[in-house]
Amino acid sequence: MESNDALLALSALAQETRLEIFRRLVRAGPAGETAGLIAAALGTPAPTLSFHLKELERAHLVVQHRESRNIIYAARYEGMRELLGFLMEDCCGGKPEICEFKPENSNEPSACAPSCA
Repeated sequence: MESNDALLALSALAQETRLEIFRRLVRAGPAGETAGLIAAALGTPAPTLSFHLKELERAHLVVQHRESRNIIYAARYEGMRELLGFLMEDCCGGKPEICEFKPENSNEPSACAPSCA
């Protein structure tokens, strides 16, 4: 990932509604959710939600696909891994335990943790 791409992704996530949308889509998994479901859950008007989803797509953090009449949005896990990798690529310095990621309230490392090997 290039610095400009990382800045675009970080900028997209540096806004409360977009961060909420992204985290919701991460929890939803690869199946994603419809814009209507996201809007209802977050109490966000459709035009506002559309703007935020476009910003997340532009940052390569969200993808969309059509299912019948619905547009389904999903987190782009590859984009998330690229961003995490970019942020952590110089972290380890020969000490991989420094980079180990554990979700809050968990004793187990995350399956999504970037590798420092």
